[in-house]
Amino acid sequence: MKLGLLTAAFPTLSLDEVSTWAAANGFETIEVAVWPAGGGAARRYAGTAHIDVEALDQAGADRIVGDLAAKGLSISALAYYPNPLSADADEASAAFEHLRAVVRAARLLGVPTVGTFAGRDKTTSLDENFDRFAKVWPEMVHYAGDQGVRIAIENCPMIFSGDEWPGGTNIAFSPANWRRMFEIIPDENFGLNFDPSHLVWQFIDIPRAVHEFGSRIFHVHAKDLEVRRDGLYDHGVMSAGVGWQVPRLCGLGEVDWGAFFGALYAVGYDYVASVEHEDRAFEGSVEIVQRGFAIARDNLRPFVH
Repeated sequence: MKLGLLTAAFPTLSLDEVSTWAAANGFETIEVAVWPAGGGAARRYAGTAHIDVEALDQAGADRIVGDLAAKGLSISALAYYPNPLSADADEASAAFEHLRAVVRAARLLGVPTVGTFAGRDKTTSLDENFDRFAKVWPEMVHYAGDQGVRIAIENCPMIFSGDEWPGGTNIAFSPANWRRMFEIIPDENFGLNFDPSHLVWQFIDIPRAVHEFGSRIFHVHAKDLEVRRDGLYDHGVMSAGVGWQVPRLCGLGEVDWGAFFGALYAVGYDYVASVEHEDRAFEGSVEIVQRGFAIARDNLRPFVH
């Protein structure tokens, strides 16, 4: 297994700057953030474009791959996390349009996986959302398959604040919903970008989920989570985590990393653990963000070889 990082936490640095630091600090892969260039998303940890996928051609892709290889790095996945099932038709259409460009770029770069969200209209039921999912997602997955690219849906509920209430903006948050997704789209190139932190506050058994869905885990996000007990006491589970679930760097929360990696190795996963930095305690400057990544690296390195 290899240890990597998601570049989204470095919006002010170039890909060369991020990769140079990553290579010098013990990381072996990078998961490259590829939101639309110049069109930064409003929410935190979104909008970073370390590769302009719309403008990328084969010569440019070859240069990127060669530069990273010279540093001892490879790209584990391209990362673009919009809402393709948004109630706003223009937003949903733009998400799919850019996602196609990301898939094309992955093929040019020789990157096997694109990480993204399934999306959700937060104001309607799961059944209504799955009806839309069944209409619009199979074509996208088939397109990616024709390009030799896998689609890995991250399991984040995407409900952190009032503007994502009441349903969040991603249906792919639980085992029942994963089963439903894979029943609708059984294609072998459709799977999960598995992040254990999102299961902690839902009280879902992480190793059990790994064992059930091991063959569908294409990529792993390494992020931890702290449950603030005072917030849970005040707001209860009906708040869907708002006010008490806090993203942390690996080792600073409640994920049992030994049990998690034990389950991953048991099911044969041997690809990449990509550190996703969303910890507010380690923000404010590039140096502080780098310190956060170093803490996660040191906590994960005993499990990743």
